[in-house]
Amino acid sequence: NPATVVDRADAKAPDYFLDWAFDEVQRLAQAGKFHEHSVVVRTTIDMGLQQASESAMESSLREYGESYKAKQGALVMIENGGAVRAMVGGRDYGESQFNRAARALRQPGSSFKLYTYSAAMENGFKPESTISDAPITWNGWSPQNYGRAYKGKVTLLSAMAQSLNTVPVRLAKEYLGTDLIVKTAKAFGVETPLRKDKTIPLGTSEMTVLDQATGYAVMPAGGMQSRRHGIEQVLGYGGDVLYDFNRDEPPAKRVLSEQAMSSMNRILSQIPVIGTARKAALDGGIVTAGKTGTSQSYRDAWFIGFTGNYTTAIWFGNDDFTSMNNMTGGSLPAATFKTVMDYAHQGIELRAIPGIDNPLPTGDHKGNAVAKKKDGTPDTGLQALVRPRSLSAESTRLLRQIAGKLKEAGRLGPATAKVADKTTTGSVTEALPVSSKSP
Repeated sequence: NPATVVDRADAKAPDYFLDWAFDEVQRLAQAGKFHEHSVVVRTTIDMGLQQASESAMESSLREYGESYKAKQGALVMIENGGAVRAMVGGRDYGESQFNRAARALRQPGSSFKLYTYSAAMENGFKPESTISDAPITWNGWSPQNYGRAYKGKVTLLSAMAQSLNTVPVRLAKEYLGTDLIVKTAKAFGVETPLRKDKTIPLGTSEMTVLDQATGYAVMPAGGMQSRRHGIEQVLGYGGDVLYDFNRDEPPAKRVLSEQAMSSMNRILSQIPVIGTARKAALDGGIVTAGKTGTSQSYRDAWFIGFTGNYTTAIWFGNDDFTSMNNMTGGSLPAATFKTVMDYAHQGIELRAIPGIDNPLPTGDHKGNAVAKKKDGTPDTGLQALVRPRSLSAESTRLLRQIAGKLKEAGRLGPATAKVADKTTTGSVTEALPVSSKSP
């Protein structure tokens, strides 16, 4: 009084994420989690990762969109534990508010093979199991490999790494059935209704980017539900906690056995090394796993990958479903994944992908055939992003230890306060293990 004009021209808001988060709050309210109409919501967004994701997507489309005839892209990043840290629902929220990450239904192509192969591993197959890559016909349908060539007897690891099409179809026809594959996808957290026809092993049933990120996040979670979520807490205006994700949601259930999870992670971690996703391999030898996907006539190009810390799903395509210019999941989607994930892993404590040998960096990524620049760094064609350093991993770990100790200690009562006054130095020193290297 009077009103003050605020220039928001330079303000960057995660609008696609906020739209989705608002829908999530409404869903919680309808489920009876709380009954107040005006609330304060704490979300899972990480603005550093969000801005890096937006920058990487825009840079990819600006530099290569015209040559690939791609006009749109979408991205979802989930931290191990289920928190959605970044969401890009399109190139420009001002031009289109339609959220391509959470609402657009697109064919996942070969990236759907995660569920087919997971069902196989759960039913006795191993990465070393052999199967025939040869022409196959199923009720008049004869799928072909990319390049129309066949390998003969192959291991399932090799078939997945090379994205052979006849192998998952043979698994579905002769061993699994499509009902089991759909059941596996649903158990992994896919919410989009899926068709059960014979073509589903090759990813013909449409899904969202958010669903694919959710499903793949089961793998770094050790075969447990990823429990994706965008809301951490809902507070009343009086400060009361009306909803808390960790308090009010059920614990994660196992959806894939440890044996099957280990087998799948062994396969998926080889795809950026010897398979179709070599452009997705991260710097510093950080172990990366994932799968490419390309739909019919190059309408959709995907890469969904993960480390022990984050899972990121990336899609490129066109809103009108027109074909792109030969874009595959191993090209721009994989390169964009690398740009975002290299940024996300700078200066953090690395977590291991479960179930594989040597899950943490021990030097350079051996066998990685990514093209190198003159200075020896990988050449993905995209500009690297630098993450501002705030605290070292060791300092962050120490602060978390202190916070944990304080939470365990609780509040001091009148009697204990007097004792603490007399023995403050000794009690604090013993309670908090301080590293000699900490600042």
